[in-house]
Amino acid sequence: MKISDITAPFRKTAIAAASATILAAGTASADEHNLTIGMSFQELNNEYFVTMQRALESAAKSIGAEVITTDARHDVAKQVSDVEDMIQRGIDILLLNPADSVGIETAVLAAKEAGVTTVAIDAQANGPVDGFVGSKNYDAGYKACDYLAEQLGGEGQVALLDGIPVVPILQRIEGCTASLDEHDGIEIVTKQNGRQERTHAMTVTENIIQANPDLDGIFSVNDIGSLGALIAIEASGKDIKLVSVDGHPEAIAEIQKDNSPFIATSAQYPADMVRVGLGLALAKQWGASTAPAEIPIDIELIDRDKAADFSW
Repeated sequence: MKISDITAPFRKTAIAAASATILAAGTASADEHNLTIGMSFQELNNEYFVTMQRALESAAKSIGAEVITTDARHDVAKQVSDVEDMIQRGIDILLLNPADSVGIETAVLAAKEAGVTTVAIDAQANGPVDGFVGSKNYDAGYKACDYLAEQLGGEGQVALLDGIPVVPILQRIEGCTASLDEHDGIEIVTKQNGRQERTHAMTVTENIIQANPDLDGIFSVNDIGSLGALIAIEASGKDIKLVSVDGHPEAIAEIQKDNSPFIATSAQYPADMVRVGLGLALAKQWGASTAPAEIPIDIELIDRDKAADFSW
């Protein structure tokens, strides 16, 4: 067992405890100044982000702060407009979950000019953000694909389902590719964009399977896309193993099924992520000089043996 495997739970507990301390310390200030927190999501048609939203609302309530949330629906132009509107409404803190890491810079600059403390959540954002909290996405891709290679006996053809152009997705692909490259018998036959959407990923996977009749495995950058890929795999009748990233409840349920093609997902912790992000934003808001610029959140590979005991 690696030292990192032993210390990871303690690091996670320490981060959560530190955030709770910051939140508790800030209660009086939040009440006195009517703190307003805005959070712009890349989408809210996904239980992952809904879980994050609920956790934010609960944390904000505990310090007497108001919350404004918006849904960009994967449209960065809409997200920029949403953020500008929240700035006009007088937010003190902006938690930003970018639909596009580069395209959102205009909104980050606008928040900076308005004196709004901005922390990027889940995906990094270009521009002068005050902090970033996100999963170890390289590790997520690496662990999922290492497990896939192991289950394939180190040999076979693998396809990658890519996603939107944000840093976490790029890091997951990078980690997956690095892992598979360590196995001489594994060949990456194609990488295509499933858009992290169930229906589109299903269609893309159907085409991949048709073009690669000897395909053995698929890595999807997120669970929603993987659920679409799963439909295509099962319809094909082929023995194709599937791994992914997120820990979505539907994915966890599929992984638990006997003989399911879906064999594992690198699970994230969205509720912890947004709580830590809010704690970091409050620390920055109140001038903490030792608050870090980035806080990475551990991920955990969930296979069939662990799925029954896992939930967000």
